[in-house]
Formats: sequence, C-alpha cells, structure tokens
Amino acid sequence: MTTSTDTSSGSAAERVALLRERAAHEPAAVQETAWQWVLDLKERSGSDRKGADAELDELFRTGTVPRGLDGPTDGILVTTTTNAVLDPAVRAITSMWMPWQGKRFDSAAASGDNRMTTSSSVASKLLWPFYRMKDAQDGKLAFDFKTYEDDGKDDPDLRVMVIDYADIEDNPRLVIRSIRDELVEIAAGAYLGKILFRTPRGNYEKIGFFALRTNG
Repeated sequence: MTTSTDTSSGSAAERVALLRERAAHEPAAVQETAWQWVLDLKERSGSDRKGADAELDELFRTGTVPRGLDGPTDGILVTTTTNAVLDPAVRAITSMWMPWQGKRFDSAAASGDNRMTTSSSVASKLLWPFYRMKDAQDGKLAFDFKTYEDDGKDDPDLRVMVIDYADIEDNPRLVIRSIRDELVEIAAGAYLGKILFRTPRGNYEKIGFFALRTNG
C-alpha cells in the first residue's frame, strides 16, 4: 500500500501528488526524488523507448505551469523520440559530448537563453557560421527565447510554459527557430519539458524530452 512517504509506486499522478504533499517540508528531498525519477526514465529509454516515452508523457501531463521561474537552471536531455535508428545514435553521441547545460530565465522580462559549454562554439560555427554565442562565466550563452503560457501543442487540454525561439531575429533559421519547447513543473523546482519541431506545413511534432532543475 502506498503511504505518505512512499513515492516509488502507483500511477504518475499519485506519485506526483505525494511529492507535492512533502514539498512544503522537504523541498530539497522532493526535488531530488523527482530528478532521480527522470534520470531513471532517461536510463530506461535506452532499452525500452516506447515504454519510457509513454511514462514521460504521463508524467508531463501531471505538471503545472511554472510560476516565478527565474535565474539559471541545470538541464539534461532525457531522450529523443524520433525513430528507432536516430534515437540510439543521438543517445550515443550525447553520452560522450553534451554541449547543452541548461537554461536561464528572466521572469520579469518573460525571456531567457540557453547555457552551453565552451566547446559548443566549435559545432555552432560549423552549423551556423554567422551566429555568435555570448560569453559567460561558466561557458557560453545562446539561442534566446521568449516565454509565455499557452495550451500545449501536443497536449491541447494542458496549460504549459512555452519557450519560443521563432521570433528572435538573431536565432538561426536552421532548426532553432522551428523549435518550440513546452515546460511544466513536476514538483519543488523540478521541471519536465517537451521538444517540439514545427514542420513546413505548420504542424508540431514531438522530438524529445528534456528536464530542468533549479540550483537552490
């Protein structure tokens, strides 16, 4: 039987509800539990793509619109959701080199950018030779975005925070301005996001999941 301290069993909605009950008294522990849950799904996606994808979708739907998200966050690419050939290749590459470190948010300005490694500038110059990243104390900053609340494209009955790159003139048109991230808060500073890609027809296709956590 699931108790008030047992968050390892039950449906995603039940587990998240228990985490949120604990959040007022144990915010750090709750964030760590939610983060470990996502890490477990990241690991599982290597051997059970469809199962992990289904549970990530279920977990995403328990989320709420982030409120007051401000400052730097740490991030991970949980998994891509393209096809059985490309996903393992992306997993192998990113296990050896992951240029993305997380995001920064400016709540007052409803904007932000992405935290990148210093080495990411090499790949950026190859893909987008005219795009210039910004220097930061711990690496680089790139790909500015606007944030706002909207219905999800993949979950039209769910309100999400949209991370929108399309209207930023400095962003590369190749890939970046076709990305729409959608973010929800799972519990106590732990966030799950969907990566959506806008097709030439204007439709959005889910191509992956990412996760963020606040630093304190």
